[in-house]
Amino acid sequence: MRHFPVFLDTRESLIVVCGGGACAVAKLRLLLKTEAQVDVFAPEAGPEVEAWAEEGQLNLFRRDATINDIAGAILLYAAHDDEAQDHEVRRLGWAANVPTLIVDNLEASDFITPAIVDRSPVTVAIGTEGSAPVLARKIKAEVEESLPDALGPLTALGRDFRPHAERIPQGRRRRDFWSEFYFDYGPKTLPFGEEAVNDALHAAVARFERDEERPGHVHFVGAGPGDPDLLTLKARNIIHEADVVIHDGLVPQAILELARREATIISVAKSGFGPSWSQDDINALLVEHGASAQVVRLKGGDGGVFGRLDEELDVLAEAEISFSVIPGITAAAAAAAAIGVSLTRRGRNSALQVLTGRDLEGFADHDWEKLAQPDTVAAIYMFRSAAHFICGRLLMHGADETTPVTIVFNASRPDQHVVATTLRELPSAFEGPKGPAVLLFGIAPRDVAARGAHSQRSAALQGA
Repeated sequence: MRHFPVFLDTRESLIVVCGGGACAVAKLRLLLKTEAQVDVFAPEAGPEVEAWAEEGQLNLFRRDATINDIAGAILLYAAHDDEAQDHEVRRLGWAANVPTLIVDNLEASDFITPAIVDRSPVTVAIGTEGSAPVLARKIKAEVEESLPDALGPLTALGRDFRPHAERIPQGRRRRDFWSEFYFDYGPKTLPFGEEAVNDALHAAVARFERDEERPGHVHFVGAGPGDPDLLTLKARNIIHEADVVIHDGLVPQAILELARREATIISVAKSGFGPSWSQDDINALLVEHGASAQVVRLKGGDGGVFGRLDEELDVLAEAEISFSVIPGITAAAAAAAAIGVSLTRRGRNSALQVLTGRDLEGFADHDWEKLAQPDTVAAIYMFRSAAHFICGRLLMHGADETTPVTIVFNASRPDQHVVATTLRELPSAFEGPKGPAVLLFGIAPRDVAARGAHSQRSAALQGA
């Protein structure tokens, strides 16, 4: 992050704009929304600048600025649209130690002005490090569409009421109070006027003072294969509201960033080597926090597919702690989508087997004779160390050695990697990044499947 976003307090402050043409006008339209004194220095000014000056919205000086003019300003804009003049303003900014922006010159500027959505006092700033203003404008339009005009008045009423809300204890209880206001009765009562909103706020304060603390709860959330865009909307909302987030090692940082900054984030990643969290430790952690806090237990993929979900649910049920389960996209579905095929297909397979390569006893044993039958399709998780074992068992029970096998590493993530191979070549087909991987037995990627068995084998040996 090159440009760190902040919100400056503009009350009783000075902002200086040098230039009176089109470049200056574009910046002034935004700056005049602030509470700052705006001084414009321009020997020649356009009609809009002149009009704003006549209306008293800004001070217009029909000359170039001097160092004394900008001393004490919080921001300085060089908007002449003339390189020599703007760099002279930049020199003055350096001398006066005032942050300076040269319009359309990112490298010579101390800051950038983001695209802004104004629902005052709610303000949304959108920046692209100056690299994609068209994209910033599109995002701005989408955000404006999603934020109702009533949001500003509602927020202003909430701000004025804040001293009364301090009667509610800080933390989860007060957050619940404000969440209920902004997303429930606030928008419903606003059409009836400010008095109705204030009456509803006072009633809510009395209720939150009287009611007992909200009991603890554990949400088991499937984080999906890793792409944050594949999270359900419900999962996103719950992660954002959590007091505590307990996550597996397969959950990427991009998803953890959805949690509030005040939330406690705890990694319980398991490791095959060195210190690692045991299941008993994780269970104890869930009971400890779930007794009083709103907890999100984040599991990669879908927690109900080889995610030890039942073990953790049983512990909470025994401790009489409430819980809920929010499903996620499992790795097999993401892997199939990555290679452009379906997990079931008429004329190929009417059943799908979801298996694990390892269980508590070591390598998992299955009905190998049934798996070896033609047109069988299976999604196999946790198979890396069991690849030789799986291959040997299937061949031993009569599986065709040319049966297509596809391994998808890190499905849906930026470093997704696909290896298309055959059953015979499976043990040597681990050319991929570290991270989660799923094996699709009996399925080839769409581009390979279209070529027939011979070229399928050729592509497999080339790591296609």
